[in-house]
Amino acid sequence: MAFFQLERTVPLSLDEAWRRLTEWSRHGDVVPLTRVDVLTPGPNREGTVFVARSGLGPFAFGDRMEVTVWQPPSDEGPGRCRLEKRGRVVLGWAEIEVRPGPGGRARVLWREELRVRLLPSAFDPLLAASARSVFGRAANRLLRGR
Repeated sequence: MAFFQLERTVPLSLDEAWRRLTEWSRHGDVVPLTRVDVLTPGPNREGTVFVARSGLGPFAFGDRMEVTVWQPPSDEGPGRCRLEKRGRVVLGWAEIEVRPGPGGRARVLWREELRVRLLPSAFDPLLAASARSVFGRAANRLLRGR
């Protein structure tokens, strides 16, 4: 499996950083060639299911995800969300954590482990680097509110 991690410190409240990162349908606006359909009625919670459909025409595939941990930030601790990737092509998990950072800013930690079916593990370093780049830009755009 390919593993990557991102860290960002942003001038947002914990609640606002959390809201921007967990508005699933917006991920389709910031990840190229991707549309996200939330299958579970809101609000977000453990058990929420959505599908990120990536690609063009016959080369598109669905990446089905389920929220298995949903802990918004509170006085008791940081926010933490875990997604299990259960698609036919993409498997693995992602965790998003939002905690207090320096100077009243929000510190975001995004960890993800991916496996693409039929892709040999020799490609894991390339997959991790590509995913870190794509999701790093997506996280930046989500946190900027674009």
